[in-house]
Amino acid sequence: MILTGEFIVLKDKKLLKFTKYSDIPESFEHVISFKPDYPEGPHTQEEHDFMETFNSKLQELMKRASGN
Repeated sequence: MILTGEFIVLKDKKLLKFTKYSDIPESFEHVISFKPDYPEGPHTQEEHDFMETFNSKLQELMKRASGN
């Protein structure tokens, strides 16, 4: 599954907005917003497993942020 939503990071004093997690650059200063799209319920087990990855994706972004 592809992680989509609203993702905003600060890079070079500019707010950059992305709708696909995979489009976020490897380096930036800060994570401003992390709002993944949740699938509509009822959820399948695959969707539950996918949603459980959201926190680790946010943690990964925070590690990539140079301002932290």
